[in-house]
Amino acid sequence: MHELLPSDGSGCDRDHILPGKASVSCRNGPGRGEHVCHRWRHPGHTHPGLCGLFLAVARCSHQGLLLFLPKNVHVVCVDMPGHEGTSRTGAADYAIEGQVKRIRQFVESIHLDKKPFHLVGTSMGGNVAGVYAARYPRDLCSVTLVCPAGLNNPTHSKFVKLLQGLEKSKDSHSIPLIPSTPEEMEEMLKLCSFVRFKIPQQILRGLVDVRIPHNDFYREVFLEIVGENSRHSLHDNMHLISAPLQVIWGKQDQVLDVSGASLVAAAVPGCQVDLLDNCGHSVVMERPRKTAQLMMDFITAQQNAGSASNKKLS
Repeated sequence: MHELLPSDGSGCDRDHILPGKASVSCRNGPGRGEHVCHRWRHPGHTHPGLCGLFLAVARCSHQGLLLFLPKNVHVVCVDMPGHEGTSRTGAADYAIEGQVKRIRQFVESIHLDKKPFHLVGTSMGGNVAGVYAARYPRDLCSVTLVCPAGLNNPTHSKFVKLLQGLEKSKDSHSIPLIPSTPEEMEEMLKLCSFVRFKIPQQILRGLVDVRIPHNDFYREVFLEIVGENSRHSLHDNMHLISAPLQVIWGKQDQVLDVSGASLVAAAVPGCQVDLLDNCGHSVVMERPRKTAQLMMDFITAQQNAGSASNKKLS
């Protein structure tokens, strides 16, 4: 297990994603370290001038995407709270502002801030990535938000309507994204994906059994990020984003309605919006090849625009 990402790529298997664990300072007490687990790929020869790539998403979501990213791009993938060995601290750290601070500490600990990088976030990670872009613009060369949370979407999704019903009944144990039975797991998968998969009952049971020991923690995190201080964090900060911004969204998203894309586009000048047909909330898992292509096209376009601007100035 590598503690830090070497800036020169030494010791790295160039064709594989390797595990890492970075220590960040802990807000809950002096001298006590917290860990943020991540995966990284640092090729020996990176694309000349291309931004490094940092993914603020859970590892289970980005594995498929990595298969379609060019081998000459430096990739760092971080596990958000609750995934693998990333430390579980306290509710204040799970709020969006707390998560942004932890990501910033992580970026500093692996020296990723030495050169502007491209930041990617999906769903909750999109909320975190967007607020990060607003707080630390100098760190970034560009940003991609994939169906980000944290917006006051003009149209309420099926999931949001379900949440509103649960709020009225004060029921915090029936959150559709936190299943505790095979039937609830099947419904969650239907909610998150436009593509319908026929999954055997024993597989659904296995998926639930893995999650159940962690459901109380997942519920704590979820209630924190939909609380008053975090629910609309991206909405409240998106006007501060100055880095070139791309938004990717599935048109059939039932978790976070695609109408959020128009909100971001209106608030951030020059924002590029890419909407995917026949795609739900799990964009990176449903359409990994297309998502990778859109991201790389966007990054390359920004790079080319910067190069053209520099030539004019010279």
